[in-house]
Amino acid sequence: MGLLLLAVACFAVLDTTTKVASATVPVFMAVWFRYAFQAVATTAILLPLHGTALLRTQHPRFQVLRGALLLGSSLLAFLSLGHMPMAEFTAIVLVVPLAVTLMAATILGERVSALRWALVAGGFVGTLLILRPGGEGFGWTVLMPVGLVVCNAWFQVLTSRLARTEKPLTLHFYTGWVGTLIAALFLPFAWQALPGWQDWALLALMGLMGTVGHFLLILAYQRTPASTLTPFLYAQIGFAMVGGWLVFDQLPDRVSLAGIGLIAVCGAGGAWLTVRERRQPVEPVEG
Repeated sequence: MGLLLLAVACFAVLDTTTKVASATVPVFMAVWFRYAFQAVATTAILLPLHGTALLRTQHPRFQVLRGALLLGSSLLAFLSLGHMPMAEFTAIVLVVPLAVTLMAATILGERVSALRWALVAGGFVGTLLILRPGGEGFGWTVLMPVGLVVCNAWFQVLTSRLARTEKPLTLHFYTGWVGTLIAALFLPFAWQALPGWQDWALLALMGLMGTVGHFLLILAYQRTPASTLTPFLYAQIGFAMVGGWLVFDQLPDRVSLAGIGLIAVCGAGGAWLTVRERRQPVEPVEG
């Protein structure tokens, strides 16, 4: 549990750093650096330990699609954090497990219990409380995290399918390199000289937090059943709230707090049910 809490704390630091960097660093430049850091670090650590077995996959096309989906999620996260407070953004993103349930029922034809439908409905009500359609603060920018949820839900569905035949470390390896190579295609159009060393330090911190966070997750799931760990994923909302308060002096209002609480309760309950029924870990969402 301690390893998992450290992992989601790393993701909260990653999101906080991303929000700071979004003011000065081009999106594709920042995202490429974040994935390149992870890809190089993963290769340097895991390849000597596992050799070419790390590269073996039965579904290379799905590995590419999975990496592209996570890259799309990261791009939307970077753009969203430039316009939204930390806590609200994190809460909306963590509705992904509930969105996966909805997709499983409507697209994949899986049977969903009445309790799970109630949790899905509660999570989306919480999202509406945060977004407040029709309000003064509602605009096209608040739809970006909704797009992130859709993109990451597909990522989660594909992950659950690949996990039946692929090793977790192999999935992690290809995720980093696919994101790096796709983002590199846009790098010549996005690259620019950064104002100072602080911006490079922010990029390095983003890469470090994303990489360390994923390694801590792997260690946590190797040691403790996913059914025990899953509810603690939603501690990321608390870490995000602290980061938003300390760095940006942002605190959610009462309506947003109600929405955040509803998403956390429904999401943790739904994710816990999923793990108990399928014995599969639910991957947290990073920015």
